[in-house]
Amino acid sequence: MFNALVLNKKDNNKATGKVEEINISDLPEEEVLIKIHYSTLNYKDSLALTSSSPIVKNFPMVPGIDFSGEVEESSNSNFQIGEKVVLNGYGVGEKYWGGMAQKARVNGSWLVKLPEKFSLKQAMAIGTAGYTAMLCVLALEKNGVTPDKGEVLVTGATGGVGSVAITILNKLGYQVCASSGRVEHSEYLKALGAQRIIDRSELSEKGRPLGKEIWAGAVDSVGSFTLANICASIKYGGTVAACGLAQGFDLPATVMPFILRGVNLAGIDSVYCSLEDRIQAWQRLAVDLDINQLEKMISVIPLNKVIDSANNMLAGKSYGRIIVDVNA
Repeated sequence: MFNALVLNKKDNNKATGKVEEINISDLPEEEVLIKIHYSTLNYKDSLALTSSSPIVKNFPMVPGIDFSGEVEESSNSNFQIGEKVVLNGYGVGEKYWGGMAQKARVNGSWLVKLPEKFSLKQAMAIGTAGYTAMLCVLALEKNGVTPDKGEVLVTGATGGVGSVAITILNKLGYQVCASSGRVEHSEYLKALGAQRIIDRSELSEKGRPLGKEIWAGAVDSVGSFTLANICASIKYGGTVAACGLAQGFDLPATVMPFILRGVNLAGIDSVYCSLEDRIQAWQRLAVDLDINQLEKMISVIPLNKVIDSANNMLAGKSYGRIIVDVNA
């Protein structure tokens, strides 16, 4: 038996969750059994846990789109007992039982061996948010956005993706502008490496089709009017890495930034991107992320505090990275 946070669907289509004891025999028949040490609370998890969006496809469901842990059993030759691994995406916590439990059984192709530099706790201090941030930075680099090209904007700056993106970009030598609706966390953002901070209201309303050229690139986790206004203010040939929809999934923009300034809009898929890209992202995180900065952005909660924390996240009352210690 082991503990897991389990979501069940009620008659009103709302999901309710509680910590339950589960038999190992109830886990899906997959290749690798993992003893989970940590999961995290991401924005997508919060939407699922509060029934704010139809994230969960099957019930009952163990939520949690990522986890870190050790291999306990394996029929996959790529993974040996005792190896430390991390999982991001592939539909866990949505279609398949996820990381907010003490054990999981998953397909071996979904796992990445954890770089030796990171502990299991540090792996989830990074989590899906940090891994997504690294994918965004890789997209900027791929499209030629180098530190000498000018300032890079990071939206949703106090969130998980934003916090890690600022830290990585700063270490790589970029000038970083952070957009946030929470001015009370300005010192936190500066400590991570943001040189300039703007209020999110400057970007969140309908703007002009083409604005002044301000940023060489951007990492956006917000979407909607914010993403449209960013595209309108990117320098010629710049790139926006789009990875979220906190404001909305619409894009009320025109083609003008793309056909008049050659702006690139790079979509970032952290759920089903290739294993090669996943391994590259984690290898780069081991090099380009200042581990000491992680301590500034994490808080740790047990399984029985996850739902309350999810409500706080959607209400804008949390910041940084929230680690779930599934054994606490």
